[in-house]
Amino acid sequence: MKAAIILFYGLLDEQQRRLYAGLESMKLGHGGDSILAEFLGLDPHTIARGCRQLLDQGVEVGGIRQSGAGRKPVGKERP
Repeated sequence: MKAAIILFYGLLDEQQRRLYAGLESMKLGHGGDSILAEFLGLDPHTIARGCRQLLDQGVEVGGIRQSGAGRKPVGKERP
């Protein structure tokens, strides 16, 4: 079962991973955040955020990151 969870988890994007970890944590109950954090290599706060998003129905559909987020493109320097 653990191998299946890790395989499935590896196919998800950043937001989906957070939400899936939150869902699994809620299924485990008390202490689920710390158990999954160790198992999946996530921060417990990230898992708790996924739980809050699911409970508040605060899931955003669309892009993973906000516009303007991430690294800026690196341009080629000319001598």
